[in-house]
Amino acid sequence: MNWTELLKSEVKDAYHAAEGLVDLVDDDQLDWKPTTGDNWMTVGQLLKHLTMAGGGDFRGFVTGDWGMPEGADVAEMSADDMLPAAEKLPAVGSVAEAKALLAEGKQLAFDMLAQAGEERLATEPAPAPWNPTPMLLGHRLLQMVTHLNSHKSHLYYYLKLQGKPVHTGHLWGM
Repeated sequence: MNWTELLKSEVKDAYHAAEGLVDLVDDDQLDWKPTTGDNWMTVGQLLKHLTMAGGGDFRGFVTGDWGMPEGADVAEMSADDMLPAAEKLPAVGSVAEAKALLAEGKQLAFDMLAQAGEERLATEPAPAPWNPTPMLLGHRLLQMVTHLNSHKSHLYYYLKLQGKPVHTGHLWGM
């Protein structure tokens, strides 16, 4: 198996579909969230999280830089700090900001793949701060594409709940 080619293909497809869904979001809907249940992100928070779900995670695994403030240690964070309640999550201020951040995240994912190289992807163990179970770097990065795809699906359902005319093709970037 060639991890580099697999991951490039998966990253390309995931971002393509996410970009299409973000194009369907309206700036006046950034504060929208489902009205039933609790702990829902707003659309703006979901867009911010979506933009961080790919490239930033790739950077964390490839370089060890998780984007934490100076002196912070991911290994010492509580579960509540790692997975804060929705109301504590940051949001984008506009769809244009989300699009720019998504493009940066996509480029960062490709840059991190190039930096890692096939040898590291295929042989280097990559424990996650939230899960120290041994796993190859390539597998961890594939999981981060799954993370991006999960939030892409999350956005798809938000758009459906808002009455947007989305269909399965939008979910898969068709």
